[in-house]
Amino acid sequence: MSEILQELADVLIQGQLNKVQDLTQKALDQGIAPEEVLQNGLLAGMDVVGKRFKDGDMFIPEVLRSAKTMHKAMEILRPILAQSEVKSQGVFLLATVEGDLHDIGKNLVAMMFEGAGFEVVNLGIDQKAQAIVQAVKDKNPSVLGLSALLTTTMPKMEETIQALQEAGLRDQVKVMVGGAPVTQEYADKIGADGYAPNAASAVDKAKELLQ
Repeated sequence: MSEILQELADVLIQGQLNKVQDLTQKALDQGIAPEEVLQNGLLAGMDVVGKRFKDGDMFIPEVLRSAKTMHKAMEILRPILAQSEVKSQGVFLLATVEGDLHDIGKNLVAMMFEGAGFEVVNLGIDQKAQAIVQAVKDKNPSVLGLSALLTTTMPKMEETIQALQEAGLRDQVKVMVGGAPVTQEYADKIGADGYAPNAASAVDKAKELLQ
């Protein structure tokens, strides 16, 4: 990896918001392809962040800062990448289910997926099953992420999966579930395709499901 891309990855890992845009521009000015800046600089950095978060060596505030740093760099890269039509990993649609107002974990998942090259559509909190089904119709995601942080709202995940089934859309999208009270056993019981215990593993799981 070139020196500047390594520096870019390091700046991202450290969450240096004030440096990342200049460095991104500098890499492009040196003639490095935007795809390479994304893959070998930014995504390489986010990979390290994901691993450290999984291993307990980085905590949520630091991960959020790294994700924000990634956003800053993407402000420069996104328009250029759009012109060169870099293949996205796919569309990731996510929502916190009806009755649940928690979104810190969900937003962290969204940032991790964006960091991994997915196009993220974040519907927000308290989303009814029918609204999620409509969004699946409109956005045609490859993966749908459903989040619940309360045992009382977990049944809404199953309701959403059934609504997808009734709409004839279930086979078109991989459904992943997560949130503090959710388990692999529960995911299997309600017919989800995957479960992730945290934001970092969610990306790995999604990639695995899409292979």
